[in-house]
Amino acid sequence: MTAVFATPQEAEEAFYDAFERRDLASMMEVWADDERVVCIHPGSERLEGPSEVAESWRHLFAADGDMQFELSDEQYTQDALLAIHTVRENIAVDGRLQGSVLATNIYQLVEGGWRMILHHASPASSARVVEQPDTVLH
Repeated sequence: MTAVFATPQEAEEAFYDAFERRDLASMMEVWADDERVVCIHPGSERLEGPSEVAESWRHLFAADGDMQFELSDEQYTQDALLAIHTVRENIAVDGRLQGSVLATNIYQLVEGGWRMILHHASPASSARVVEQPDTVLH
């Protein structure tokens, strides 16, 4: 790991930046190098350890279309070693809003800065999804 994330917010910004750029190396720099890391993508099984997590991102990054994220409904809680972020990911593909996903991102302070130890995302209730799915995110 070469990137140093001084705060959980820096790690989260790097996570979504790597996601949008489909940059596997940058994505995995955000994750802790620990067999206990967990990633659960919407509609997916629980993935454990850096190898399974990396393979899942490699698969996701192979999909067509440019993804953009606009976060809303952020809630953060943090102590000296652990930070929990819950967010609504408003996801656009090729500039068109596709829907919302609720995500929980947990970061831990380790040697070298803050690292993600859990990402759990699930589809948001259709009642809260923007009424106009063709809305363009800026």
